[in-house]
Amino acid sequence: MLLEKKNILVTGAGCGIGYAIVEAAAREGATVVAHVGRSKNDRSNFDKFNNQQVQKIAGDLSSQQGTDKLWREALALHNRIDVLINNAGIYTASPIEPRAEWNAGWSENMAINLRAPADLCRHAILHFESTGEGIIINMCSRSSHRGDDADHLAYGAVKGGLLALTKGISRSFAQKGTLAYAIAPAWVRTEMAEAHIATVGEEAITADLPMREITPPSDIAETVVFLASGRARHANGCTIDITGADYVR
Repeated sequence: MLLEKKNILVTGAGCGIGYAIVEAAAREGATVVAHVGRSKNDRSNFDKFNNQQVQKIAGDLSSQQGTDKLWREALALHNRIDVLINNAGIYTASPIEPRAEWNAGWSENMAINLRAPADLCRHAILHFESTGEGIIINMCSRSSHRGDDADHLAYGAVKGGLLALTKGISRSFAQKGTLAYAIAPAWVRTEMAEAHIATVGEEAITADLPMREITPPSDIAETVVFLASGRARHANGCTIDITGADYVR
């Protein structure tokens, strides 16, 4: 088992990519702390897991107090965290007009998509210094590289910030045992994406995709498991694009 004896914290584990990561990590022997937030999509069933292997924690990542509380509670369960997976995220619009929606969009994207993972990264780095090693995996986006559309400028900007944060951590703390990786998906078949898929139609999306398929969450989860296993130490700092060749660099 790739993750046997590893304690893993996954944020945004209540649905989509996060839940797929929990499933894959548990299958590979990890002990998982699964964070669920305030999303209406957090309805996944954790009852199928052994309570000793997967433990669910609710938490609000919109404030520093919430992220601090989540880390304390997760750490208290096992006294050690080996891998932090910052998966939680939102796709809140920030249209140019009206100004109120612009401000709200920036505030929400900054809080959930950048400040929360940054705070958890800080906790993890300090913890890994005491344990001697650890891995951070940050869920970025294709938008981290190319930006996003006119109504989601804030989303693209903060995901770009998360990517830069990941690179900085990998360069700055590797000598103290912390490795950091970024994953940058494009279209993934998640609850968050389904609303848009239903609006425009799946054919309108897949017509522009080289593989003519929307990426399944399991593809992301399998990549996360491999990186979390520690079998690619010298890939430290890398970004893995999982876009079905929709965006290539």
